[in-house]
Amino acid sequence: MTPEIAVELVAECLKLVVLIVTVLITPSLVVGVLVSLFQAATQINEQTLSFLPRLLVTLAAIIAMGTWLTSKLMDYARAIFERAAQLAL
Repeated sequence: MTPEIAVELVAECLKLVVLIVTVLITPSLVVGVLVSLFQAATQINEQTLSFLPRLLVTLAAIIAMGTWLTSKLMDYARAIFERAAQLAL
């Protein structure tokens, strides 16, 4: 395995991880900010109030984007196996 191939594989892996995390975390972040603004405006100091909406939005994101994320992971795994011959050299 040459260093260039290893760096390329690690870079692709990190890009995929960032993509997956961004798709799953961004909706939760937006909902968390909105709930925090609501809490600040109404002066409700309940810590558990923001947990359920963020959980539901994260689950909805997994349901909505799960197929696409799985296909991205499968494409990456397929590319790794196709490059297996190059890795052995």
